[in-house]
Formats: sequence, C-alpha cells, structure tokens
Amino acid sequence: MTDEDKELEQLKKKRLAEMQKNISFKQQKNEQISAKKREPNPRELVLKYLGYRGLEVLQNAEYQYPNETKIVLQKLAELITTGEINEKLDGGKLLALFRVVGLNVHMQTKINVVEDGKFISISEKFANKSSSNESKVQDNDS
Repeated sequence: MTDEDKELEQLKKKRLAEMQKNISFKQQKNEQISAKKREPNPRELVLKYLGYRGLEVLQNAEYQYPNETKIVLQKLAELITTGEINEKLDGGKLLALFRVVGLNVHMQTKINVVEDGKFISISEKFANKSSSNESKVQDNDS
C-alpha cells in the first residue's frame, strides 16, 4: 500500500467514526424526546386528579398567581407520583391548599334562591323587593 492509500483509509475510518457518533447522538436525543412525551407535565397530571369544581379553582389560581401556581402544581405532581395523594382534589380542597400556602385565590360567588319555582340570583331578588317597596311608598304618598 502506498502512503496515499493508508491516508485515505485513515480518513475513511475517521469519517465512519464521526458518522457513528452522530447517529448514536441522534438516537439518544430521540429517546429523551420520547421519554418527555411519555411523562405528562405537572398540570396534566394534576388535572387527572381534580374533582368537582377543581378545574375552576385551578384556572382562577393560574390567572391570579401564574408563577406561584406552577410551583404548587409541580409539588402536587410530585406528591401524586410518589403516591402520597391518591384521592380526587375537589375545588374546596384545592382552594384550601392555595390559601394555606398564602395564595388568596378569589372565586366568583353567586347565590341563587328559588322564587315561584325558578332559580334567580339573590341580587335580582333584592332588586325586585326594593322596587316593589318603592312602588308601595309612592302609592302611599298619593
């Protein structure tokens, strides 16, 4: 073999080693990506454990305290994966949790009452009551 042939063989071996290295790197990267896809993010994991009105509380918390809620979600996801939490988190429990950690999540409240077989808001009931009282007062003045 000539020197050129030996040099050419060395270049081929070097190039082959680089190609194999690139292929193994791409395979590792693909495995990492697929592993990330298999693991749900903390929010998705917690969503599976939310019960009655839990999503409503979570959405309000995310809107009012986005950064702090992410931290709480990560901790909740850890507790769920370790098995320390294995029950549904309803809205009341989740709201209490946020308040215990110092996040006063405000919820829109609405009180309905039954009048003549229909549900009406309490503010509507008071509005109707006050308008009927005003009309009685005007009738008495006449």
